[in-house]
Amino acid sequence: MYRHYFREWACRAESAFGPRHHGRHGFGRFAGGFADEGEMGGRGFRTGRKLSGSDLQLLILALIAVKPSHGYEIIKALEERSNGFYAPSPGVIYPALTYLEEIGYATVAADASRKLYSPTEAGLAFLKERKEVADAILSQIERVGQKMEGVRRAFSREDWRASEMMAARRLLRSALDEKRDASLEEQRRIAEILARAARDISGN
Repeated sequence: MYRHYFREWACRAESAFGPRHHGRHGFGRFAGGFADEGEMGGRGFRTGRKLSGSDLQLLILALIAVKPSHGYEIIKALEERSNGFYAPSPGVIYPALTYLEEIGYATVAADASRKLYSPTEAGLAFLKERKEVADAILSQIERVGQKMEGVRRAFSREDWRASEMMAARRLLRSALDEKRDASLEEQRRIAEILARAARDISGN
């Protein structure tokens, strides 16, 4: 039963962002429908729709504006913000970074054997225009991550006692429902049991 509810929550979350890893799709120019310079981040972000390639480009731009980063660091930043739910693959992140560089929104510096990406003036100007959209996408990712973390905790071994408490409450409600039409004498007997149980629980 618990697995069923967890799957239901996971499906709701994926409806907002698509599958957990986007290695094979979601990147327009490299997988069909990639936003060009005029389209990138052009739509207002609507809660509930899937995260598109242009949304991800805007997210990357927002992240490297805060801190110049390597591709792996961007992946980790998104994973951390979403509590581990959204972790795009390198096959998605690196083509997006290359595209941002090609259109003049990002610049690359050599950092040992890796590439360090930073926004250009043009990239920062574009991000400023789309800041509201970028903030909305980040907030949505964080909200979904928080919900999924709550679901994970609810069904983890650490919360087994809480689950037992919920099961006991359901059992009590069911028992009381069955006695809805009980005689007056039976109702008094039940009331005494409940009063005694309440005293035992509270320690009075």
